[in-house]
Amino acid sequence: MLKRFYFIIAIFLLPNMVFGQIDQGQLGGWHMYFFNTSFKKSAWGVQGDLQYRNWNIAGDLEQLLIRGGLTYSPKDAKIKFTLGYGDVTTGTFGGYKTTTRESRIYQEALFPLKLGQRFYMNHRVRYEQRFVDNQDFRTRYRYNLFLNVALNSKEMKKKTVYFALYNEIFINGQRNIGDGQTVQVFDRNRFYLALGYHILDNLKVQAGIMNQTTNGWKKNQLQLSLHHKF
Repeated sequence: MLKRFYFIIAIFLLPNMVFGQIDQGQLGGWHMYFFNTSFKKSAWGVQGDLQYRNWNIAGDLEQLLIRGGLTYSPKDAKIKFTLGYGDVTTGTFGGYKTTTRESRIYQEALFPLKLGQRFYMNHRVRYEQRFVDNQDFRTRYRYNLFLNVALNSKEMKKKTVYFALYNEIFINGQRNIGDGQTVQVFDRNRFYLALGYHILDNLKVQAGIMNQTTNGWKKNQLQLSLHHKF
């Protein structure tokens, strides 16, 4: 009877012990570069991003993400489709050298929408097929709502200062990921607030805070990103 009691207590305490290893009060740092371009006189193009994410401001690797894809924008249709691939290396909190590798294929659709004269909105739907070290094949669904608000100009152009926000929710596909491991349907949510500036018509920089919430922990990340269209 006593052993059963200890076993039940351990079930409730173990998740807190594991997730408690992550310092939720520590500000993380994400440094990111995004690019996209269209081939001349064509509906086709490419886009991608490079992201270096840390559990702290710098030095404690959370993730290194390299991602790129082929895009297609149908003529006279305000939508962009992407087929891409990402290589992801995930670190362990606390400066440990242990990492996990993931190969990721994804498909997405981006729907831009302008509201009034200063509100620039984007809806993004993404479906991912994930091949993670020591796990079974996984899938994930993502929906992101972006909103940029131009402050000192009615257009997003050179010298425009703007307010940026987004919210993205992640939903797992497969629950069983191998070796008796399971994941919840809800994977995570990211809420982001930032201030941006158009250095050039095709080059902008953003600095802000992103709050990431998972089933086990919640953490704030300082984000600095460069967005380049060429």
